[in-house]
Amino acid sequence: MERGKIRVVVADDHKVVRAGIRELLGDEPDIEVVGEARDGGEAVELALAQRPDVVVMDINMPVLSGVEATRQIRAAAPAVRVLVLTAFQDDPYIYGLLDAGAAGYLLKTAESQELVRAVRATAAGQAAIDPAVAPRLLAKLAQSASARLTQPVAPSDALTERELEVLRLAARGQTNKQIGVTLQISDRTVQNHLANIYAKLGVASRTEAVTVGLQRNLITLAP
Repeated sequence: MERGKIRVVVADDHKVVRAGIRELLGDEPDIEVVGEARDGGEAVELALAQRPDVVVMDINMPVLSGVEATRQIRAAAPAVRVLVLTAFQDDPYIYGLLDAGAAGYLLKTAESQELVRAVRATAAGQAAIDPAVAPRLLAKLAQSASARLTQPVAPSDALTERELEVLRLAARGQTNKQIGVTLQISDRTVQNHLANIYAKLGVASRTEAVTVGLQRNLITLAP
């Protein structure tokens, strides 16, 4: 194994699917598949034994569901991040996986390179949410957050207009690259704006930032 590679475990009860993901990710110079699990129980065992950077996790599997496997992995190995890859886009699945600690949710209808980008984003600590489910997820998160607590933004924590623009585009599911193209700024500048947003809002991820932004009425999901 080369140092610095993103180490991935693939968990899916279909052998053909596992083989396809392994082949796709294995072609990337910065990614290495270090294990395959046929069910949720094996996914937990491999995650604890291998301590990969990312587990690509299906939902509907024998022994343990993807939801329960994700919950156990996150409890026992918080540094291991879970990227859900599934055919299901029903709300209970989405909310259940993210409540269990999944870092991303991608549909199997996604293009191959979308999966590669999602693995890299997940390994880097970013939230990877399929655009098809992002609006419903963010609306649910905003509803849950507002039900718990509404806090005013201190003047010293106010976001700049450009930071608000970045946050609005993130709420619409745009990647860093897409945000850069929209605002005509570099990817690095987008990353710097996101880092400032995280610091000001006291959060650690894109999803949390959008949730707090919606909760505090800094942004909306309207186009």
